[in-house]
Amino acid sequence: MSDATSPRVVIVGAGPAGIRAAATLVEAGLHPVVIDEGHRAGGQIYRRPPDGFVRPPEQLYESEAAKARTLHALVDQLVEAGRLTHCPGSSVVAAHEGRLHVLREGEVQVIGYDRLILATGASDRVAPVPGWQNAGVYTLGAAQIALKAQGVALGRHIVLIGSGPLLTLVGAQLLKAGADVAAVLDTSSWHRQMRGFSGLAARPIVALRGLVLRARLGGRYHAGVTLERIEADASGVIAMRWRDAGGRQRLTPCDMVGMGWHLRAETHLADVAGCAFDYDEQWRQWLPQTDTMGRAGNGVYLAGDGARLLGADGAEIAGRLAAVACLTDLGHAAPSVKADLRKLTRLERFALGLARAFPWPSDMVRTLPDDAIVCRCENITAGAVRESADFGGGEANRVKSVSRAGMGRCQGRYCQLAAVDLVAAQAGCATMDVGRFRGQAPVRPTPIGAFLRED
Repeated sequence: MSDATSPRVVIVGAGPAGIRAAATLVEAGLHPVVIDEGHRAGGQIYRRPPDGFVRPPEQLYESEAAKARTLHALVDQLVEAGRLTHCPGSSVVAAHEGRLHVLREGEVQVIGYDRLILATGASDRVAPVPGWQNAGVYTLGAAQIALKAQGVALGRHIVLIGSGPLLTLVGAQLLKAGADVAAVLDTSSWHRQMRGFSGLAARPIVALRGLVLRARLGGRYHAGVTLERIEADASGVIAMRWRDAGGRQRLTPCDMVGMGWHLRAETHLADVAGCAFDYDEQWRQWLPQTDTMGRAGNGVYLAGDGARLLGADGAEIAGRLAAVACLTDLGHAAPSVKADLRKLTRLERFALGLARAFPWPSDMVRTLPDDAIVCRCENITAGAVRESADFGGGEANRVKSVSRAGMGRCQGRYCQLAAVDLVAAQAGCATMDVGRFRGQAPVRPTPIGAFLRED
């Protein structure tokens, strides 16, 4: 372990980005602290099941099994050797002036840092569909977590809706596990998907794997659909009402709906840490400002999907780059990153292709009926958001104050993108002009008692 005079580097997140950042720092002789909400390192993409789980990595991660094994072994070796401090089951709920407030086992502890690497990853990007507030509606990520962590499907008859690689992947994984997947409904048309072909060609093997997974779905997969309503009764979801690409109305019975439109960068902690943001028109979301190495200023570095949505391979590279930037700024010798920067350029072309092929369904969101729920936490309708836009002058945080959209447990993680689209349509301006909901601490729901300590 490093001595008390060594700079304290804290990494938040133990997915591919966080693990690679930690390993790079350890190789340079530092002893980083890694804080992670998971009980075992690996992140979402390489989430590890509990001990005694019988499904092997080849079934859990398929073509990515070797990468998962490598990362898991790497972080386990570093922890066992005492070369880093791992804080599992811990949530950073606030960051201020070189201190993190960390919720662990019902108490908030304060951890100081000299340099902070945020590898907070991403979560599902969801768009409201009438009826999505009913029991039996989950995100694609939730369905994948249940499958990886517990080996269970969240429904007996499943419909998946949305767009993007995760839609196909989760559908194929559920089918392989023996689940009854009735339909996989993609709002992106075949024509739209072809628009991203030039970018996807930057990683032909990955694109081919996606096509193989798509083939597994067979006739269950439908492109260019229009989602009308998730039907439900008192017990929960009973059917998905939709129209196919030809405009024919369809009704698919189901007891579970999984939904997601690619990913949304997890940026709340970057926000409270003082990072600046830019609106990314291609991804239709606000992302933190960084340089190529991940520097965000004030001793903060960003890596992985929390800064740039480049997937697991891109996250590993970004983790190394952020660690190298940190080492350079501290005056330590650092390895060359030329090869990583070249790879990053190719991954960025691929990601741009994904964004073009599987876009955010802005038109669907803007035409939501007034009685459709937008904010599930606070039960706020599209009509209420539109009305608040008239009073709030078309600015995100004024609308938030008037309507309470984004004030619930998730702090806008699931409703913000849709809410600002609705506000922009009502105000007649560009989405970026509406702004974004400001993040605030605690960034995760935290019991008041956790802050009460005898000092």
